[in-house]
Amino acid sequence: MMGGGPSRREPEVKLLTIGAFARAAGLSPKALRLYDELGLLPPAAVDAENGYRFYDPGQLERARFIASLRRLDMPLALIRRICQLPPEDAAAEVGRYWARVAADTAAREQLAALLVGRLAAQADASGPAPELSLRAAARSAVGLVRDTDEDLAYAGTRLLAVADGMRGTAGALAAEAAVAALHRLETRPDDDPLLDSLAAAFADADAAVRSVAGRAHGHRDTARGDGGRAVTTLTALLWTGSHTGLAHVGDTRAYLLRDGGLRQLTDDHSWVRGQVDLGRLSHEEAAVHPRRSLLTAALDGGGTRPELALHPAAAGDRYLLCTDGLWSVVATATLRTVLCGCAEPGQAADELVAAAYAAGAPDNVACVVADVTAS
Repeated sequence: MMGGGPSRREPEVKLLTIGAFARAAGLSPKALRLYDELGLLPPAAVDAENGYRFYDPGQLERARFIASLRRLDMPLALIRRICQLPPEDAAAEVGRYWARVAADTAAREQLAALLVGRLAAQADASGPAPELSLRAAARSAVGLVRDTDEDLAYAGTRLLAVADGMRGTAGALAAEAAVAALHRLETRPDDDPLLDSLAAAFADADAAVRSVAGRAHGHRDTARGDGGRAVTTLTALLWTGSHTGLAHVGDTRAYLLRDGGLRQLTDDHSWVRGQVDLGRLSHEEAAVHPRRSLLTAALDGGGTRPELALHPAAAGDRYLLCTDGLWSVVATATLRTVLCGCAEPGQAADELVAAAYAAGAPDNVACVVADVTAS
């Protein structure tokens, strides 16, 4: 070497400087230095004189993998452990980590909804309470094809609910038990937080379904050859006089008709809905997809938490709660026409069931129609 100074080993030409490697990996040089210190991603070579790091292009895949895990907010200690595992075990570990994150996110989302609901209720309480009342009617029918009825509709003075049990005796019992567990909400103290009350009642409903599963074990349904599974969807609306609290699991739906416009208040917890959200299916494709009945959430005794929402009520509002035996065969435009054209909730509920029958009623049908009126 020139200058007579001490010789040092130059990195091979194929190696990348830390800056070039950072750009290629989508990381910062600071992050690479940290990963080196932790033993996650040591450089391929280090200049003996100035300590400058060089990386082999073959290390890019590992660097990008680490970067992806960090974007999941995964702790570095867990990343180090995952990087030492074979691919199959690493995949399982990443799945377990994300399941924990998803559960924590869902819990925080529910807490945020509860806090928003409390604050909204407090703000509303500062003004004069509107003099409103609720009138409701419930209908349930077996349909034209089925020989058993697993759907249930309930309309009380303050509580509205629909449930759709999985086909079979156990499913019917699950729907019945889930709705029965909500009945105590009819006498809920006015000072109890609305969404807290609904969340607790749904936990009771889930426990009731779990109890049904235990009782139904071994029971055989002569029509199907088995007792089915103790699984049910559940959508409930709780009336306070100025607000409605809504809790929902599955693909039973709640709609609001206001000023002539019909709006769906719930999102289906179903596989096809997820594919629509991801842009993989259109709404038209989802409506006829063979997996359209596949649920991604239901009450099965496993601790499923409901989606919760708080809605201000107004005179003239009309609510519709229904199972998929109605909305899957009757077009939304027809639902709106019936709801707009009937003076009384009972008349509207009857005509909605008739519309399902006119469309072939291949499933059980259950619905509740409720009006908010000025006293």
